[in-house]
Amino acid sequence: MFNFFRSVKTQDALSVKPKHIAIIMDGNGRWAKKRLMPRISGHRKGLESVKTVITQCQKLNIPFLTLFAFSTENWLRPSQEVKFLMSLFQDSIKKESSALIKNNIRFKLIGDRKPFPKKLNDKINSLEKLTEKNTGLTLSIAINYGGRWDIVNAVNEYRKQNHFKKTFTQKNLIQKLSLNFAPDPDLLIRTGGEKRISNFLIWQFSYTELYFTEKLWPDFNEKAFMAALFEFQKRERRYGKTSEQL
Repeated sequence: MFNFFRSVKTQDALSVKPKHIAIIMDGNGRWAKKRLMPRISGHRKGLESVKTVITQCQKLNIPFLTLFAFSTENWLRPSQEVKFLMSLFQDSIKKESSALIKNNIRFKLIGDRKPFPKKLNDKINSLEKLTEKNTGLTLSIAINYGGRWDIVNAVNEYRKQNHFKKTFTQKNLIQKLSLNFAPDPDLLIRTGGEKRISNFLIWQFSYTELYFTEKLWPDFNEKAFMAALFEFQKRERRYGKTSEQL
């Protein structure tokens, strides 16, 4: 997946840049269907857009990128497609570990790993360990992830350690969420025309700017990515304050 990396210089093309971008990569199946191709062809093609956004984040010195690859609900899809997606992910980890290290990218996986086979979990853990000291882009891939699962899991993790002897606070919850190593996303991009967050990062999206595009994920190129960032620049982020207070 990541063998496209090249050395890139920080560019200041934008006056205001998000520190953390989250993307719901929607439309692979519809892209393939429009071309009378099997859905898995859309997933393969979608990897090119993954390459594009990672490269652009590196160029623009955006430190965090989180991609929604497979939700807790996606297990309901045809078994052949689910099997292919898991295989595609496993192959990418195997092939691209060295490229991630070379390009100073830290890899993280967020989601429930329990259903994964031991071999896949071992590869995930190994890649996270190999890249944990990298200081460039933090690339988080959400696999078997759901926002509701994340919140319930965080509460249960806190409960195991504290048995609710202490008052439970927002800070306690945030410390146990899957994405506790990153700031909340500044910008969510969703491709494919749907206008919902689909159980993705429910807690973290409280003040995230939402950007929806009709483009299907395999068609999401550099121009489309920059259009989202230029739209982000226009947003006034008040966090409850008035415009005059900013």
